[in-house]
Amino acid sequence: MEFINKIELRGIVGTAAINTVGDTHVCRFSLVTEYSYKGKDGSPVIDSTWFNIAAWEGRGMPDFNRISKGAIVQVSGRVRTYKYTLTDGSERNSWEIFARKVTLLEPDDDPMQPQRFL
Repeated sequence: MEFINKIELRGIVGTAAINTVGDTHVCRFSLVTEYSYKGKDGSPVIDSTWFNIAAWEGRGMPDFNRISKGAIVQVSGRVRTYKYTLTDGSERNSWEIFARKVTLLEPDDDPMQPQRFL
């Protein structure tokens, strides 16, 4: 039996920062995805979900300088979970997407993608 940890996301970049770790660059950015549906009263509802992405320099990665606020990207990768303890002793969990491939998209690459920017 094969165990799978795979995620595919397409959304709009919120914040982005490029850091250097040793001789390699890592781009950490937030990504929002949206799901729209009609509420009970028939009015449109948009459900937004934010993800934290870590993309390490290498194969399957674009120029990190092009990943900036408002860019539309598609991300393939896996989910990593972190557990940490706050100063008050309470434990928290955090999830991050470890990107295997990041593709920059143009707004008209996908007619279903909303044409808006942050």
